[in-house]
Amino acid sequence: MTILIICLFLALLLPLLAKGPVAYAMAKLGGYNNNHPRQQQSKLTGFGARALAAHQNAFESVILFAPAVILALVTGNTQQNIVILAVVHVVARVLYNILYLLNISLLRSIAWAVATLCSFVIVFQCIP
Repeated sequence: MTILIICLFLALLLPLLAKGPVAYAMAKLGGYNNNHPRQQQSKLTGFGARALAAHQNAFESVILFAPAVILALVTGNTQQNIVILAVVHVVARVLYNILYLLNISLLRSIAWAVATLCSFVIVFQCIP
């Protein structure tokens, strides 16, 4: 159960960590505009645009993963295969972000699919 909670914590932390490259790209675009950050973000291209997309997608991923893990915890389905799926999800999400920044689209899409599938399989395994 502890590993599941750690995976949930890391998944919640990933969108915040993914903001780092976005802030870096914004700083290179005339300095970080804290008054109108979204307006500045809309002007990002290349690495900056990919960093922003990865950051936004990290939030989207949490919407699937967090309820799946919470469901597993609440229903007592904390067996080894669910723990493995949670760990694979987090690893795939970290790889997804790195691959997005490096502009490696095919592997990025595979990492996305693996992470998304893990969330759905966790939910499926909680069905009695």
